[in-house]
Amino acid sequence: MASVACMGECMVELRQAQGGHSTGSSAAQGQGGGLYSRGFGGDTLNTAVYLARLEVKVDYLTALGDDALSDEMIAAWNAEGVGTRRVVRLPGKLPGLYMIQLDAKGERQFFHWRDSAAARQLMSLPETDELLNSLMSYDIVYLSAITLSIYDAPGRERLFAAIKRARLLGTRFVFDTNFRARGWPDREVAREVFAAAFAAADIVLTSTEDLLALYPGESHEQLMARIPSPELVFRLAEPVSLLRVPGATHEVRADPMTKPVVDTTAAGDSFAAAYIAARLAGSEPVEAAQAGHRLASLVICYPGAIIPSYSMPPKKRHRPAASRQVTK
Repeated sequence: MASVACMGECMVELRQAQGGHSTGSSAAQGQGGGLYSRGFGGDTLNTAVYLARLEVKVDYLTALGDDALSDEMIAAWNAEGVGTRRVVRLPGKLPGLYMIQLDAKGERQFFHWRDSAAARQLMSLPETDELLNSLMSYDIVYLSAITLSIYDAPGRERLFAAIKRARLLGTRFVFDTNFRARGWPDREVAREVFAAAFAAADIVLTSTEDLLALYPGESHEQLMARIPSPELVFRLAEPVSLLRVPGATHEVRADPMTKPVVDTTAAGDSFAAAYIAARLAGSEPVEAAQAGHRLASLVICYPGAIIPSYSMPPKKRHRPAASRQVTK
C-alpha cells in the first residue's frame, strides 16, 4: 500500500462554541460570556486525518510532550487511523495552543501561543537523524509552509537535505504553501524558504491567497512562473484551480455549492488530502483536482477542521473531472 508521511505541528485548539454551547471535548467560559470548545488541530494533521479516512496509509511526524493533552492527541490520531510511530515524545514539554474566532461569513482569525511547543524542536533532537532517514521509506512526504516556519534555518536545511536524499530513491515531495505571515521573521526569509521548497518539490499545492501575500501585485502567470515543479495546483479566489502539468495548463472548476458555507477551516488541508489520495490511486491530475474540490466543498459546510466521519463522501469516488485546457 502506498504511504504518506505528513510532517508538522498539532496544537490544542480553543474555538468559539456554536450558539454558546460546547461542541468539542470540553468547554471553558470566556470573560466575555462565550463558551469555547477544546479540540486539536494543525494544517498537516488535518490532511493526515483526511488521508486516513480516504484509505491512505499515513504517518504523522511531529514532537509532543509527555503530558495528558499529548496523550489525548495520540489516542485521537490512532482512532482515526493515523500512524503515530514517528511521533517523538519530549519530557516536560507541551503542545502549542491556538484560539479561533469566526466572523459572520465563516472566516477565521487565529491567536497562537506556541513559541515553546515541543514540535519546534523536531529538527534538533537525538532522534532527528533516524526520523529524517525514515522519509525514504514513504511514497510521498507532505508538509506545508507552516511546518517550515516552526524550524530554524539549520533545521530547514537538514529537512531539505533529507527530502533530496529520499527523492533519489523515488519518494515524491508535496509542498503546500499555506502561508501565515506571523510565523516568519519577515517576508524576505519566507520568500527564500519558499524558493527552496519550490525547487525541491514534485507537486506544489498553492493559492492566490498565499502567493499574493508574498508577491503582491503579480498576475496568475507571474506567480505560477515562480514555481518550477512539474505538477502545480493553483487555487484561485473563486472555486477554480489552474492545474499545470508538463505541456499543458488546465482550468478545473468546483461544482456549485448547494449548502451554506459554515467554516472555511481546513478547506485547503482537505483539498490536499483528496488530491494526494486520488493521485496515489492512479487518477490523472485533473481528476485529482476535482476530487480535491469535492471534499473541500463538503468540509466548509461543517464547523471545525474535521467533519464527522459519517459525512465523508463514498470511498474511492474518483470520477472524470470537468476541465478546460487553457495553454499548451
